[in-house]
Order: sequence, then C-alpha cells, then structure tokens
Amino acid sequence: MRAQSSTPRPALRPVKSAQKRSAAEPAKLFVLDTNVLMHDPSSLFRFAEHDVYLPMMTLEELDNHKKGMSEVSRNARQVSRSLDSLIALCEGSIDEGIPLAELGNREAGGRLFFQTQAIAAMLPSSLPVGKADNQILGVVRELHDRFPGRDVVLVSKDINMRIKARTLGLPAEDYRNDQVLEDTDLLYTGLQALPEDFWDRHGKGVESWQQAGVTYYRVSGPLVSSFSINQFVYIDAEGGLQAQVKEINGRTAVLATLRDYAHLKNAVWGITARNREQNFALNLLMNPDIDFLTLLGQAGTGKTLLALAAGLAQTLEGKRYTEIIMTRATVPVGEDIGYLPGTEEEKMQPWMGALEDNLEVLNKGEGGEWGRSATNDLIRSRVKVKAMSFMRGRTFISKFLIIDEAQNLTPKQMKTLVTRAGPGTKVVCLGNIAQIDTPYLTEGSSGLTYVVDRFKGWPHSGHVTLQRGERSRLADHAGEVL
Repeated sequence: MRAQSSTPRPALRPVKSAQKRSAAEPAKLFVLDTNVLMHDPSSLFRFAEHDVYLPMMTLEELDNHKKGMSEVSRNARQVSRSLDSLIALCEGSIDEGIPLAELGNREAGGRLFFQTQAIAAMLPSSLPVGKADNQILGVVRELHDRFPGRDVVLVSKDINMRIKARTLGLPAEDYRNDQVLEDTDLLYTGLQALPEDFWDRHGKGVESWQQAGVTYYRVSGPLVSSFSINQFVYIDAEGGLQAQVKEINGRTAVLATLRDYAHLKNAVWGITARNREQNFALNLLMNPDIDFLTLLGQAGTGKTLLALAAGLAQTLEGKRYTEIIMTRATVPVGEDIGYLPGTEEEKMQPWMGALEDNLEVLNKGEGGEWGRSATNDLIRSRVKVKAMSFMRGRTFISKFLIIDEAQNLTPKQMKTLVTRAGPGTKVVCLGNIAQIDTPYLTEGSSGLTYVVDRFKGWPHSGHVTLQRGERSRLADHAGEVL
C-alpha cells in the first residue's frame, strides 16, 4: 500500500480551532486538486479551522501553468506567491504544518501541509500511474489509510476526478466557497409582486406627493422589511401599481411611480417596452442616478436591444455619455475557429453578432436609404467594440459600458471590468446564467450572480430579471418545447 521509508512520517497535528469543535471531532484534512487553486487563488484560506494538504503533483501542475497572461496563469502565480510567503514565515519544520493565519487571514484556523515523501499508494491497475489526477488520488488513498480516525477529503472542480475518487471509496467534494448562492432560484430578481390587499394593510396613514411628474407614496407595514432599495413592486389587479422603492427607514418605505415606456410618446430610440419587466429595465437604463445595473433573462427577452437603445438615446440625443463601449467574454460555443485577422475591433466583430443584429433593428427609421446610411455611420462612430483582454489599467469617463454575456465571467474578471468605471460612466451587465460556457463556472459561482447579490440594495444600482421572450412566436415556442 505504501512506500517504505525510514524517515518518520509527520503527525499532521491540527492547531486549535478558532471555532468551537468537540475534541472527539478532529479537523478535517482537505487535499486540494490543482484546478481549485487556479480557479480561486485564495482557496487556501477558505477552509475555516480545517487543515489543507497539497500533493507534490499539485505543485508541479501549478508550475506548468504559471506562464502566460491568461486568468489561469495569473491565479497560478498568485498561489505560488502565497505559498512562498507562508513558507518564509514558517519558523519550525514544514512537516509540522504551517499556520494558514500567518498572512493575516484570521478566518483560516488550520495548517498547511505539503507532501514531503514519496507515496506509492495501491490503486487499481486500470488507472495509469503516470496520470496527474491518479497520482493525487494515490495521495488521498495514502492519507486516508494513514489517518483512519480523521476525515480526509479530496476537493476538486473536476467532476470526473470526484467520480473516480468516489468509485475508489474516497470522500470527494466540489469547491463550494465560490458559490454566491447554493440555489439560484433564490437569486434576487429586482421585482416583487404585492398582494391585492396591499393598500388595506399598508395604507393607514399613507402620505403622497408629486414632484417633477412623479407620484411618491410613504407607506408602512409588514411587507416593508422585505423591500430593497431600487426594487420594483407592482400590483396586477385593476387600477394596480408599478413603482420603485426609493427609500427604506425601518418599517417605512417611499415608493415612486414609474415612467411608462410602453407608451409611444416615451419611446427610447424608437423602442417601447413590450412587457412589465422591459418597462422596469428602461426606467433603470434611462435613470442618470443609476451607475450600475444588471439585466438577466433568457434569449429573446430584449436585454441587448434595450441596453443599446438606451445607450444611443443618451449618447446621441441626450449627450449624457460620449460613446458606447461594448465588450464580452470570448468563449466559443462550438469548435474555436482559430486566430482572427485585423485590428482589435475587427477581431471582436465575429463575437458581436448580437450587436449587429440589434443595430439593424434600431436603424429601421424613416428617411430612405441615404438617411439610414447616414444614421448608421453616426451610430458606428459612437459605438466601440473592445476586447476584455486590454481592459486592465483603463479608466472610462462618461461612457455607456455594456458587458454582454456576463455570465461567462468569474467574480474576479467582473471586478476588473466594473472598477474601470470613471466619473459619469454607466455600466450595464447582460446575461443568462442558464447559458454558461466557461469551464468550472456554475450558476452559483458566476461573476454575474456575484454582482447581482453584492450590489443589491446600493442606491445607485438596479437589477431586473426579464421573464417573457419577445423575439418571435417561433423562438418562444422553441424555448418551451426544445
């Protein structure tokens, strides 16, 4: 089962937990797969009072991925720097474990252990010994046999790796510390239906006033505690209500009525809202006090069309922004077609089919062929397509920034993009968390889910989940039956 060695094996003694734990329940020992560290470089410090073990093959794979400018390479280098700092602060023997809290991560109460001996654990002959995954599994088997009274758990983002571990009788788990929500059905939708008796229960002592064509209501009652700033509330009954929560003070809230973008007189670049959620979205898109907003929804709900229409109206007509900048994660759905020729903008064009399609819809105005051509040239002079690869270090001032397919971004990539915003810039994130193409990214760990949850309740942000498809009857039917 094990390689014979005259060298005494390390005791792997856990430190005292920062949290209360029974003496009969020793800290778990988590063996980390390489993909966990490359997915989240801070994962070393995410296991609370439990210990972390790094096989030598994990370090070898980190070394293989350290070169390059990709997100994975940057994460590999960050992990290596953290490990180097921890080892430099270690005063005793590495075999005794290094306290993970040494770098100031107080929530990490365990120790970090490295594989310091050769291990030749017995694995089924059907598993090739030279494969990196199988060598890590061999380490887990060895530790499992060596410490029978302790939980030894493999942590991996690789589904097949976890399946192989379980078929060998070894505990394996997905890395879940990057999950914003365990159940995405609980994700904030940005809107809330009010009961038909809302005014009966919340209308006592209600105050109302008008300002700049908007009617405000100050209401109080039990439902107020469930409201969030800039959330949309509505009553479907006849003579109902569509309003936005502007202020919350204890059990009292201020609701403001909305502008009706479904009416042709309020059309935005010729576009009107076709349903309630689109009206909510346009109220956020056209509001200068909203600096950041997210629009979620399946294909055909109008996310890109609404964002572009609002951007064009406020850039070319309102002069609020100097130009529209559009970017997206370049993750192919099928086989990659290889390198693309041309400038940065020309390379991005194949990824921007949605932009082309929606500009065609928005440029169907009157004026004949010459008028449409002139308008098209004007639009293209103000709409810039940029690659995410060159965003670091930039600052966008008075721009309308649209991040399309944002569900394919990691939380760290999303932070990189959103922090590019300078004075007067509005950032709009569009996506569908049911269509994630990035490896190891899930609905719960997507950067889009992350920002929806973290920006909830900030006075200068808003969110709407669009429900109804408005593309065509064919698309709607296909979405239901296929």
